[in-house]
Amino acid sequence: MSNVLYEVKGNIGILTISREKALNALNSEVLADIDAALDAVDLDVVRCLIITGAGQKSFVAGADIGEMSTLTKAEGEAFGKKGNDVFRKIETFPIPVIAAVNGFALGGGCEISMSCDIRICSDNAVFGQPETGLGITPGFGGTQRLARLVSPGMAKQLIYTARNIKADEAYRIGLVNAVYPQEELMPAAEKMAAAIAKNAPIAVRNCKKAINDGLQVGMDEAVVIEEKLFGDCFETHDQVEGMSAFLEKRKEKNFINK
Repeated sequence: MSNVLYEVKGNIGILTISREKALNALNSEVLADIDAALDAVDLDVVRCLIITGAGQKSFVAGADIGEMSTLTKAEGEAFGKKGNDVFRKIETFPIPVIAAVNGFALGGGCEISMSCDIRICSDNAVFGQPETGLGITPGFGGTQRLARLVSPGMAKQLIYTARNIKADEAYRIGLVNAVYPQEELMPAAEKMAAAIAKNAPIAVRNCKKAINDGLQVGMDEAVVIEEKLFGDCFETHDQVEGMSAFLEKRKEKNFINK
């Protein structure tokens, strides 16, 4: 995985897209390395994953235009599928994923951030879907996730105009949860990941699945999804431990993901 760095700090995994000279742009090789890095995450240990980019200029500046420029229709569709498969893997990853957006998040960079559960960014971050200016549509889920995250009208405006927005506007429209000075971004991401990791892993994973799956169906079906995942938590060690700690007024909890 020459284009991706992966490290573990306690129960937190940190995946860094490391192609700094190309502003961490995505090509087929980088996508394959991200896919391999996700497969390497030990879900028995890691309870929250952070995705970020190397350096201080760029999270992911987009997909590699040099690679895309000569694609045929069939190759373009296949390249879109390759990106979508990896990003769906992130979106449906069993544990929560935080995007720590440290600079440019354009095109595929905006799209990979939107496949994460939570986005926080540095004050120099820039988001955008510039594809119409290149003669193409967003191809890694941008037309779908942006409309779901902000609003259809705002998504259409940003995509049709190919306009970039800065961190403060991304926060205003709800694309990111918080904005930090550059030097505070990763500490904030790790603090949030640690807060997630201290809770019962089965419950957190079931919450992610309930939210994601429930958003795809009507409310009557959605509450059934929740009921089943709620019930699934019972008779686990962590449910017994969490409720016992509450009843015993204990602050310390021994959650073991079982």
